[in-house]
Amino acid sequence: MQVYEAPLRDMRFVIHELFKDDGFGNLPAHEEFTPDLIDAVIEEAAKLAQDVLLPINASGDVEGCIWENGVVRTPTGFKEAYAQFRDGGWCALANDPKWGGQGLPETVNKLVEEMISSANLSFGLYPGLTHGGTTAIKAHASADLQERFLPKMVSGTWSGTMCLTEPHCGTDLGLLRTKAVPQPDGSYKVTGNKIFISAGDHDLTENIIHLVLARLPDAPKGVKGISLFVVPKYLPKEDGSVGPSNGVSCTGIEHKMGLKASATCQMSFDESTGWLVGEPHSGLAAMFTMMNTERVSVGVQGLGVATAAYQSAVAYAKDRIQGRALSGTKRPDLAADPIIVHPDVRRMLMTMRAYVEGCRMLSIWVARALDAERHSPDPEVQQRAEDMTALMTPVIKSLLTDLGHDVAQIGIQVYGGHGYIREHGVEQYARDARIAMIYEGTNGVQALDLVGRKMPAHGGRYLRSFFHPVADFIEKHKAVPGMEKMVEALEKAFGALQLSTATIAQKGMADPEEAGAASSDYLRLLGLVAMAYLFARAAKVAGMKKMMGQDPDGFYAAKLVTVRFFYERILPQVAGLFQAIKAGKRSMMELPEDAF
Repeated sequence: MQVYEAPLRDMRFVIHELFKDDGFGNLPAHEEFTPDLIDAVIEEAAKLAQDVLLPINASGDVEGCIWENGVVRTPTGFKEAYAQFRDGGWCALANDPKWGGQGLPETVNKLVEEMISSANLSFGLYPGLTHGGTTAIKAHASADLQERFLPKMVSGTWSGTMCLTEPHCGTDLGLLRTKAVPQPDGSYKVTGNKIFISAGDHDLTENIIHLVLARLPDAPKGVKGISLFVVPKYLPKEDGSVGPSNGVSCTGIEHKMGLKASATCQMSFDESTGWLVGEPHSGLAAMFTMMNTERVSVGVQGLGVATAAYQSAVAYAKDRIQGRALSGTKRPDLAADPIIVHPDVRRMLMTMRAYVEGCRMLSIWVARALDAERHSPDPEVQQRAEDMTALMTPVIKSLLTDLGHDVAQIGIQVYGGHGYIREHGVEQYARDARIAMIYEGTNGVQALDLVGRKMPAHGGRYLRSFFHPVADFIEKHKAVPGMEKMVEALEKAFGALQLSTATIAQKGMADPEEAGAASSDYLRLLGLVAMAYLFARAAKVAGMKKMMGQDPDGFYAAKLVTVRFFYERILPQVAGLFQAIKAGKRSMMELPEDAF
């Protein structure tokens, strides 16, 4: 049986206590969203996740989506759950009030996304893709297209997709062949085939709005010849109701390792009517508005699955009895002690816990930067926030999904043989988590983006948005009583990150393969240092609360234990990553191709 209870106490700690002085708060656009109001929202989201979405997670995985005669049906209970989700206003949570949204901060939205991903990741993809689509349309489409599509997409009456990949082209979008031919009325006829389209077809909404990358007849070769089009499944009528079919069809659904309740579709566009979004041949930039939003959300998906896997593992470890504690019997009333008494089980559970709490802090820090980037009235804060999100987006996407997969695998290990069978449901977490490391740009591509684009951008300006607050924290806290040892460890890890940055910059200028060889290790190194910084901030807050006697439930004491575990058992990975980066490309590149 899958176990999940929304971690509201830790969420409130992160969103209300941890980041008071990061410079990204106090936004006039969000002043009405008081802590009490935010707490009410996340409490209601928790009920939805636990009571509505969790009960159909395992059954949805078993039943899967069905494709018959060109029609896709979602598993039993999904239509009813989506109707409840839509009618409750959850589709509109962080959208612009101009289009019917509620305008809540992205920080709150990310907490809700985490809960949905924990309870039912497959379900979350349906409204999640729509949110990304509205972001791209709002940023790049004409006023007419916004008026035509945004209200119903924001409300969840219509859903959205992102159509990039083709059978012969995945990451290299310069190879795509889908074409768009201009028409006298200003529309275009879009023809081509796309694959791996999440939520490409389903029975949850009355219309599906596809954002499609295609080439105009005069398009130059490569990525500079790609345009973006909005192509609905059904053509809207003048009054906004659904009209005739638009030549958009699902020709099959993928039979996948996981996310079986999410329809991953092969889509055909046969002279389908579409409208240009943004300028001709500028589609990739417009699509990246959606993709960057989705990449942070995909990172949160990794966190969500990790949270559910951790909670399930804890519940099992407290219930399963095997052997006796090495320090002596703990439960003489039982035939054996619960396995949570064993050091190696504790090692696994604490690793899961530290990763989950670290990822949650990191995701909300970046979400705060997203809010400041969009809403801060101060140009300097806005620029710093923009730099921060640019730098950390590939880190969030890769690190959180890597660790989400790791935590799911550890969860299976805690269960032992019972984790490998379907009955307990934890093997689903491992299968569902795996795709998050691949879609929206594989984690290797994210690492290349980090070292190839983000690290050198504007003379290292993006890096400074992260390096400066870490350096300032170290300088201000290295002599604070009780924090000396932790800050010393943070300083050493930060030093390894700085030296790694210099090494990659120096070698990469002469040989791009050197930067590529170091990229994944560098991303992991940066992510671990970012977590160490946030855990140090958490320790400062928790230590002060505990010292003041404000810890009746033991939350802050537990946080300090988790911080210590992270610093003693996880942060030392930094040394190995640094050594690997210094080693360079030789050992991975010198073996001849025919020797593999």
